[in-house]
Amino acid sequence: MNWIKPLGMAALMLLSGCSGQPGTFGQSERGAEQGAHDASASSPSPDQRASNPLIWADVPDPSVIRVGDTYYMSSTTMHMNPGLPIMKSHNLVDWELLGYAYDTLSDGNESTLSQGEQSYGQGSWASSLRYHQGRFYVSTFANHTGKTYIFSTDDIENGNWERATIDELFHDASLVFDQGRVFLIYGNDDIHLVELNAEATAVKPDGLSTTLIEKASAIAGDEFWVPSEGAQLTRKDGMYYLNLISWPAGGMRTQLVYRAEQLTGPYEGRIVLEDRGIAQGGLIDTPDGDWYAFLFRDFGAVGRIPYLVPVQWRDGWPVYGIDGKVPERLPIVATGDGLNNLVASDDFDYASDADLKLAWQWNHNPNDRGWSVTGPPGYLTLTNQRVDSGLLDTRNTLTQRTFGPKSRATVALDVSELRSGDRAGLAALQANYGFVGVEQTDSGRALVMVSGNAEQEQVQARIPLTQSTVSLQIRADFEDQRDQASFWYSLDQEQWTRIGEPLTMEYTLPHFMGYRFALFSYATEQTGGRAAFDYYRVE
Repeated sequence: MNWIKPLGMAALMLLSGCSGQPGTFGQSERGAEQGAHDASASSPSPDQRASNPLIWADVPDPSVIRVGDTYYMSSTTMHMNPGLPIMKSHNLVDWELLGYAYDTLSDGNESTLSQGEQSYGQGSWASSLRYHQGRFYVSTFANHTGKTYIFSTDDIENGNWERATIDELFHDASLVFDQGRVFLIYGNDDIHLVELNAEATAVKPDGLSTTLIEKASAIAGDEFWVPSEGAQLTRKDGMYYLNLISWPAGGMRTQLVYRAEQLTGPYEGRIVLEDRGIAQGGLIDTPDGDWYAFLFRDFGAVGRIPYLVPVQWRDGWPVYGIDGKVPERLPIVATGDGLNNLVASDDFDYASDADLKLAWQWNHNPNDRGWSVTGPPGYLTLTNQRVDSGLLDTRNTLTQRTFGPKSRATVALDVSELRSGDRAGLAALQANYGFVGVEQTDSGRALVMVSGNAEQEQVQARIPLTQSTVSLQIRADFEDQRDQASFWYSLDQEQWTRIGEPLTMEYTLPHFMGYRFALFSYATEQTGGRAAFDYYRVE
C-alpha cells in the first residue's frame, strides 16, 4: 500500500443549522445561566445572518428541546447504525453531533441483511426528545420490529443511554411529561393518547388511553396523500399546542396546529403554514422569549432538509413565517463552519480503541469481523465475509450524508487483496444507486461504473486497470434539484477522468432517506477478499 497520506482536511460547504422544540415536553427548562447566551442576537449584519435551509442535508423529523441556554436535537436515520443521532447547539443554527442513542436497534435478519431480508426505510423513525427532572428521554419506533423504544440518560453529552422496549408500535409519537404523569401522543389522521408508567418504560396498566382528535386532517382538505401525523406537543401560557403535518392530495405538505386548555382536549385546529412544503416539526423558544418552529422540506435526492421559521403569537395562536412565507434570512448570527461534524473527511489514523468519527454510519448492522482501521494502521479495510448479489445486499457499507448545493467525495483505494468476483469502491447510495469502483476477475482488474437497484446491477463502463491503487470520486449536484451524480477516477491523484454516464438521483420511499456517499466491498464468488481505503475526503 503506497499511498501518501494527504495533508489537511477538505473545506466543508454549506450553511449550518437546525432548531427547536421546548423542554419538559413544551416547557423550556430554564436554569440560572439562561441569559448567558443570546440565541437571537439583535440586528446582525447581513453576512452574519443565518440562512434557510439551515442544513442542506438529510436531517428529517427533528425534535428539539432547550435546557437553560443549550438546545438539543434528535433526528431520524432509518436503517443506518449507529442510530438516533443527538445534536447540540447554543444558537439554533450551529449544531454539533454529540453521538447516538443506540449502536444497533435489533439483530434479526432484517437488520443484518441476512436471508434475503432487509430494513431499508425502516429502523428508527420520528423521535421525540424530552428533558424531565434532570433526565433526558428520547422515544422512537420501528416498523420492521413493530415496537416502540424509549432511551434515557442523566448525561446527554457523555452518558450511556438506557433502553426500554414497548411491544407496541406508536406511530410518530410525542413523549409528554405532564402534571406527574407520562404519555405518548401518536397516530395518523386520528390522533391518540396513551399513558405510560412513571419511569416511561412501559404502557401503564389501566392507564388513560383515548382519542384526542378524530380526523385531524379534515381542517386541511378532503383527500390526502398523507393524513395528519408527526405529532409534537408544546405548552405555553397554560395552553397545549399540538403540531401536525398533513399532505392534501394535489397540494403540498401543510403544517397544522391544534390547541386545547387541557391535555385531553377538546382541541381546535387551524392551518399555520403552506409554503413550498415546509412542514413537520415543533416549536422552540429562546432564553430571550423569541419563538421559532423547526420544520423540514422534502428537497429531492439530497433528502429532507431543515428550515427555521420565525413565530409570533396572536390571540393565543402561533403565526408561522413572515406574511405566510418562510424567510431566507434569519435574525440569528451564524458563527459555525457549516455542517460542522455532521460530515467529515477521514484519513483513518485511529488508535486501536478509538471509535469511528461520528459522521460515519453503517448501512444496517455492521459485522465487526469484517472491518478494521488498525489492520493495517491508517486504512479502513473491508474484508468480505460472505457472497452477495449486489451493493444493496452488502452489510459492511460505511456511509456519510451527501449535501447541497454541491458536494464531492474522494477516496484512495488499494485493491491488491481483492479476489475474483469482488467489487469495491465509492457509491451514491439510495434505492437507485451508482458507483465507481474496481472489479476483480480471474483475467485481471477493471475500473467500472455501475448503476443498480434491488433487481439488478448494470455495468455502464469498464476500463482495464493494471495498477493496484486508484483514486475514486463522486460529484453530487443538488442545486435547483438537479440531482445528478457523476463518477470519476484518477491513476495519479492529479488528473481526473469521468467514467460512465451521470446518475439521475431519485429520492425513493423504499429507502426513505437522502443519498449517501458509501464505501463498500462485496464478493460475488468467494469470501476473504479485502479492500483498503487510505482516506476519505469530502468537500
